[in-house]
Amino acid sequence: MNITNDIKYIGVDDRDIDLFEGLYDVPNGMAYNSFVIMDEKTAVFDTVDARFGELWLKNLEEALEGKSPDFLIVQHMEPDHSSNIAVFAEKFPSAKIVASKQAFVMMKQFFGTDFADRQIVAGEGSTLELGKHVLTFITAPMVHWPEVIMTYDAAEKALFSADAFGKFGARNTDEDWACEARRYYFGIVGKFGVQVQAVLKKAAALEIEKILPLHGPFLTENLGYYLDLYNTWSSYGVESEGVVIAYTSVYGHTKAAAELLAKRLEEKGCPKVAVTDLARDDMAEAVEDAFRYGKLVLATTTYNMEIFPFMKTFIDNLTERNFQNRKLAIIENGTWAPTAAKIIKGMFENSKNIEFLDTITIRSAMTPENEEQIASLAEKLI
Repeated sequence: MNITNDIKYIGVDDRDIDLFEGLYDVPNGMAYNSFVIMDEKTAVFDTVDARFGELWLKNLEEALEGKSPDFLIVQHMEPDHSSNIAVFAEKFPSAKIVASKQAFVMMKQFFGTDFADRQIVAGEGSTLELGKHVLTFITAPMVHWPEVIMTYDAAEKALFSADAFGKFGARNTDEDWACEARRYYFGIVGKFGVQVQAVLKKAAALEIEKILPLHGPFLTENLGYYLDLYNTWSSYGVESEGVVIAYTSVYGHTKAAAELLAKRLEEKGCPKVAVTDLARDDMAEAVEDAFRYGKLVLATTTYNMEIFPFMKTFIDNLTERNFQNRKLAIIENGTWAPTAAKIIKGMFENSKNIEFLDTITIRSAMTPENEEQIASLAEKLI
């Protein structure tokens, strides 16, 4: 597939995968993107997952049309992009390998060699001339691994962005970009907002017309939309107005409280109420919603003098991704010694700019007083 006259796509779609990174549900599969720039010299950008090595090499050979590649540019060493480096190196022994210093250390770990006689170490601002295409490298540590580089091609005004601006789903999937890009971002990159902000500042100095990530579609129109979303996500800003109600419930009483709150919010015209049962719904989507909206209600039972395990996992997912700048309320339930609210507040003690609103304590089942407290909380959340 030609992206431009000189840039060709040689990646693959994975429709067989069920869990990406062994964790994230991907019902629409996954794309592993790889590219070739054809010029006086030829550069290949990244490889693909090991299971698709044979298909990738076939795509590469078709794109090369009998030429031999001069360079393999390794932007990211995660195995879904790097698994075929050794295969490439054996097949094309004259090709140089371009990567960050740290990436070559990882190659030694993965393949038993760092290709010392073929290395070109790429650092911040270093360049590689292919002909009319002059590539400039941008270091992007912890977006989302330490060795990551991105590549800017001034001739095409194209940013090869590694995993940044990627999304879940195969490329031929017809779905909204933001939904699965958001779930991908907060699941995989979300901890590293400061580092993403640093890269966005570098990108702001470039004239970019195309963003070519290692996952998902090529971004060639309305780039301001994608850049603005990444800026909001990486600065932990509020993307949409609304309230997330995340609950766990053993015998249905806490669930009833969560559903009553949702009903009261909807009656008052809340623009979005997202209710999630943490024991049954997709955890990654719940995390995505918590970062998307500005207000979060946690409703859970006291369990073994702690909080219910799925709630603990959910909060751990938020705090390890630097959850901040949000308003929180708590509905706790306990028959003889409710302690959930105290534990939850302790779990957020290192989170920045968290404003706690009401705490509602239910003892076993809701009372009329609890129902009034829920109505009052709905008013405050609106």
